[in-house]
Amino acid sequence: MERPASTAPPSRRGAGQRDVRLLWWANAADGIGSQATGAVLPLLLLHLGHPPRTVGLIAGVSTAVGLLLAPLVAVPADRGARKRVMLAASVLAALAMGGLGLALSLGSPPIALILTAVLAERVATTSFDAAARGTVALLCPGPEQGRVVSRLAAADQGSLIVGPALGGLLYQLSRALPFAADALSYVIGALCVRAMRSDLTAPGPDRADPAAPRPADGRTAPDGRTAPDGDTAAEGDTRRSGGPGRSRRRGGGLPGEAAAGLRLVRATPLLRLVVLWCTTVNLVVVMLYYEAVFTLQRGGHGGAALGAVLAASGAAGLIGALAAPGAAERFGASRIVPAVTWLLVPLAVLLATVTGAWAYGLLFALVCLVMPVASVLLQTGALGATAPALQARTGAVLATTTTGAAALAPVLAGLLTDRLTTGAPALACGAALALLAAHTTRRPVRGALAGRAG
Repeated sequence: MERPASTAPPSRRGAGQRDVRLLWWANAADGIGSQATGAVLPLLLLHLGHPPRTVGLIAGVSTAVGLLLAPLVAVPADRGARKRVMLAASVLAALAMGGLGLALSLGSPPIALILTAVLAERVATTSFDAAARGTVALLCPGPEQGRVVSRLAAADQGSLIVGPALGGLLYQLSRALPFAADALSYVIGALCVRAMRSDLTAPGPDRADPAAPRPADGRTAPDGRTAPDGDTAAEGDTRRSGGPGRSRRRGGGLPGEAAAGLRLVRATPLLRLVVLWCTTVNLVVVMLYYEAVFTLQRGGHGGAALGAVLAASGAAGLIGALAAPGAAERFGASRIVPAVTWLLVPLAVLLATVTGAWAYGLLFALVCLVMPVASVLLQTGALGATAPALQARTGAVLATTTTGAAALAPVLAGLLTDRLTTGAPALACGAALALLAAHTTRRPVRGALAGRAG
């Protein structure tokens, strides 16, 4: 679909470009700091004498907190508190990690203090991520969104390379240093958010986007844009079908507002594809990572081999994310997404047949190289298919499903490996990808890609 050129005045475009750079720095600093502490937290807990089940419990509880909180925090972010939430979340995370680092420098803190700090950081990062969704759509015009999403994805991939290495190095010097560095990263993020000059408030009932298409009755639009009275399309449909009382019961209050993103996803073919594709592929990548752990361990390879595999996959993902905009301009999303999905099938299946570190690292790097090319295009398409006033809540749906898949993946990989063979997770991933690839070749799906994300 051909996107219109930006009509924003030059001064506003300049401020938006500056704020995009600030958003990139905030995202990069946060990613590096989080990866640094995430890599060493299990080691810290084990070194303090806590059993593996405690490590798993803390990881599970923090993940569950993120799953439950994201849709609720997205509501005030969409309602105008986006920048305030991002700033407050960065400050809270800096205090949590800084406090934990200080406690570690003084001795061995109790598990209750560690758990409190970890949960506080999880609450903060979940709040920041939920509020930050949709910021790209508010900072830059449509034609530039793909490149901005690509650069943010590249920063995420880069943090996978730099973060664990930095965390391991600092941990060797002092177990408090990775957490102090993470606290510093949140301070950098807070300063970047504070320095943003753009209005990050999504257009609402009294700030409607004049370029947004509206139906003749002036109340609702099929893509979820806000109607003059503040209802989304899904909420307006409820009012028309069930009356005012039923609409208030279904959509009233914080839980009802949080569910607006889910209603929009259910009503939009492209968003349904984005959620299905990203959730499935995220599940696959995490399962393949755990299969790498099992395969390399049974092959007698140590942590150095696993670290090399992760570094290679992170570098490949960085290249893939940067290549996505050029690929989109040349081929279009309706061709790239099915092609990438089909290409992932044989790569996953081949991973079931190799045991050497070099062979596994090469194949896993190829998976991580091609996957971001489609992922970035789908995320960009999701921005275009979602009104600014629903960006955070719609993004929370995607974050919840992908995080849930990531939490389920280790369990599935472990069960398949124990009950069958070491290569069973890769074979299961290949089967799941084949079904997903067949779905992406269906005519309605390709039409949605051509109309929204191409």
